[in-house]
Amino acid sequence: MEQPAHVRPETRSAPPPPGAGPTARETVVHGSFRATPSDPHVAAREVLLGNGLRLPGTDTTPAPDTTPAPDASPAPGNGPAGSDGLHREVTEQLWHRGLAAIQLDEPLPQDRFLALGAFLGTATPETDPAVRPYVEDGVVLNLRSEHAPTQDVSLQPFARNSLSLHSESSGAAPAGQPRYIVLMCVDPGDDAHHANTVLVPMRDVARRLSPGALDLLSRTRYRDSSEAPPVARRVDGHWVFSFRDFLDQELRWTHTGPAGDAETVNGALRELLTAMYEPGPATGVRWRRGLLVVIDNTYYFHGRTAGSATPPRRQRHLKRLRIR
Repeated sequence: MEQPAHVRPETRSAPPPPGAGPTARETVVHGSFRATPSDPHVAAREVLLGNGLRLPGTDTTPAPDTTPAPDASPAPGNGPAGSDGLHREVTEQLWHRGLAAIQLDEPLPQDRFLALGAFLGTATPETDPAVRPYVEDGVVLNLRSEHAPTQDVSLQPFARNSLSLHSESSGAAPAGQPRYIVLMCVDPGDDAHHANTVLVPMRDVARRLSPGALDLLSRTRYRDSSEAPPVARRVDGHWVFSFRDFLDQELRWTHTGPAGDAETVNGALRELLTAMYEPGPATGVRWRRGLLVVIDNTYYFHGRTAGSATPPRRQRHLKRLRIR
């Protein structure tokens, strides 16, 4: 059952926009949202993440020739010799679609994987004590499906759970959110039909939302994170979402703007979740050894379908970098 939204209206003066007349008055509303079984996105989520759909595969390209010549030396700023072609291909794909998917003959060695991250930006250290056993070189997270399904959020990336759709580090300040998530498959494990990475373009989600919902979401942020940006914001002419599906947990929010009651904001959140889980724009990454995927965190929501119900003989193993 949905918990009642706790509303505490306040009123404060907002600075007038340029050229405006008298100072505008805006209302600050605090509330909470918790999904109910009857919400439209709940059944759609079960189908999408429960392996109930055969998702279209993400288009991949063969790797460019990255074999360094015997006497090659590193290019300045580009890391180990032979990296230039790969870096160019990743850059071109990210520029065109906010996503790069390249099938390498073999996974990159650690130095070249780190060099790709350095080419894209600055790798975010993995500091959570719960994931420390899975971390190499301070920034590379080894995602191995070694745990049974669990309610422990910190262990779910290493378990056979599905992962709900989200943008990475949605509660952090924009400068603290990764721009890119770099994933590379070392071993796909036994069952390539499960545990697919799901990608949903933010532009398609924005198109499905009403103008009123977008306006409400652009004035709503997580209440428990003082640095969190609005759930929806415009960046370089397109809508960017900082949001994750909280499943059956409570999402506490703060809204500054025209909404006078919590249910208006909760309605916009339901509309967002419904748009996220509509199956049309979703694609799936079916992992193969050597597949390299770079996701622009300002262009895609991502999640994961559930793993096999029975423990695999061979665990899936991905390497991850988060790049600011």
